[in-house]
Order: sequence, then C-alpha cells, then structure tokens
Amino acid sequence: MAAKRVSISSSSQVKVPFLIGVAGGTASGKSTVCKLIIEKLGQAEMTHQEKQVVCINQDSFYKELTPSERNKALKGQYNFDHPDAYDDDVMYETLKNILDGKICTIPVYDYKNYSFTKDQQIVIYPADVVLFEGILIFYFPAVRELFDMKLFVDMDSDVRLADRVTKDIMERGRDLDQVLNFYMTFVKPAFEEFCLPTKKFADIIIPRGADNAVAINLIVQHIRDFLNNIRHNENDNKIITAHLSRLH
Repeated sequence: MAAKRVSISSSSQVKVPFLIGVAGGTASGKSTVCKLIIEKLGQAEMTHQEKQVVCINQDSFYKELTPSERNKALKGQYNFDHPDAYDDDVMYETLKNILDGKICTIPVYDYKNYSFTKDQQIVIYPADVVLFEGILIFYFPAVRELFDMKLFVDMDSDVRLADRVTKDIMERGRDLDQVLNFYMTFVKPAFEEFCLPTKKFADIIIPRGADNAVAINLIVQHIRDFLNNIRHNENDNKIITAHLSRLH
C-alpha cells in the first residue's frame, strides 16, 4: 500500500532528524505555529534541498475515498475527523523512512474535491528537524512513539469554530449551513472523543496557539540549540577528518 502513496529513494547523506509532533483541534492554529517556527529559524525562503527544518501535514495521509464515500463527502456526510479516515500504516512507514534519511514524495490533498491532487506532490528531503502536524497524530500509538517532542496547540473552542467557518467558506467554497452542520455532526464530537484525550501525551501545551509568543520562542530556541549542536559536531568531524588525512 505504501508504494502506491509515497515514493522513496536513498540519500547519500543520512540524517536522523529530530521529529516534532504538533497536534491540536481543527483550526487551532497548528499550521500557523509551524509556519512561525520555520520563519523564526530563517528557513522559510530556502529551497527544499537547503531546508534544515521541514513541515508535513497529516492530511496527506487521508485514505483514498471509494466512489460511494466520495459521494457522502460531497453531501457533507463523511467524517474526515475520525481516525478511520487516515491511513496510519502509510503514515507510520513514511515517518520511519524520513527517520532513516530517505527522500520521500508525499501527495497533496485537494479539500474541494476530496481527493489527492494529480501531478502535485511534496518532496521531503533529509532534514535535521521535521514538524508533523495534524489533529490525530498522537492518537495512533506506533506513530506517537516516533516523536522526539510532542506539542499540543490548545485554542478556545469558539475561536476554533470561527476560524474553521472562515477557512471552509473562503478557501474551500462551502456555505455556512453546510459548515456548521458538519462541525456539529462530526468535527466537535470527534475532537472530544479522539483528539482532546491525546493532549495528555504532549510534552508542551501551547495555549492560545500562534498568539503565545513566549511558548513559541522557547520552542524555537530549543530547536536552534539542537541545530547549533549539529553544526558544532559537523565542524568537529571535519577537523578530525582533516587531521587524520594529514597523518596519512
């Protein structure tokens, strides 16, 4: 199954990245938090090959819908916030490949058509830090155990609802009644049953999401220290290698 969804290739330079999970309810600000972290680390303008810090979205691991399931989705009757909507086996194998320093190609999800975008993929090159964000990334035990650090973005439910409504109407072309019905029928119950309980697994909880500058700056400093330590070790290795070459 993994071969159909994610392609991989070996890398000449093996990196074992620091894997950070960023969980939280829908529209809690997970993507914004990840974006801020990447920007503050000076990674935003770099090419994919140059980036030391990359971000992956759990939505790339939705299961491909059958015709009948897609028909339900078009009617607002398919629960995308349920664990069964995700292919956790492919999710796990992809993260394992990334941790093994392999180059992975991940599909892009089309929220308007409830399918993967044809001929559009994201190439994940070996990086030093990988952010993996999504509502249920701590729900699956095998996936959860892979993370070196687990963050939970905690946002007020009214704010999340307002942001979800805005996003679905402005970006995904849905009407207000459809969005509210979907939220009350699927999103809210799924959050309370599947997402919120995983908050207990978090190492760091970020109240107010992207507005919590103190928490984000502390996380950025931790990642910066990690990256500086890598560079320091690389420089030491170069000095040792140069010294050994002179001895020969």
